Amino acid sequence: MDRPSDEAEKTVASNRKARHDYEILEVIECGVVLTGSEVKSLRAGRVALTDCYARAETGEMWLEGMNIPPYEQGDNRTHQPVRPRKLLLHRRQIEELRSQVAERGFSLVPLRVYFTHGIAKVELAVARGKRRHEKRHAIAKREAEREVERELGRRR
Repeated sequence: MDRPSDEAEKTVASNRKARHDYEILEVIECGVVLTGSEVKSLRAGRVALTDCYARAETGEMWLEGMNIPPYEQGDNRTHQPVRPRKLLLHRRQIEELRSQVAERGFSLVPLRVYFTHGIAKVELAVARGKRRHEKRHAIAKREAEREVERELGRRR
């Protein structure tokens, strides 16, 4: 069933590679601190989440490696495309995520960037890296499901 706020959400970018490379265990919505030109560039759909990750440092959560190109209609004093961006989470959430990453060896990977009611949000996942054979198994399973769907479609 769709969430009631789906009509108010606009996905800007999604990290499809993360779903292939990682097993997603938990998903958390968090805000992100941006400058004005970064927001305008996001609204234009210009962002890259490849090789992006989150880290906890001194009680704060930071998003590293997210590339937001400069806004083209902006002035010369624009933002840096790749810089650490602060994520907005509650202190308890930050401590819980930090302990999961430290103890169990999980990673914090952004899955998508979107606007909800005009506010930029990042969907952050607690993930465990897949091994090569797990990736091959997932691909084979997905192809088998597609083949079953094709056969069912032909019989109808």
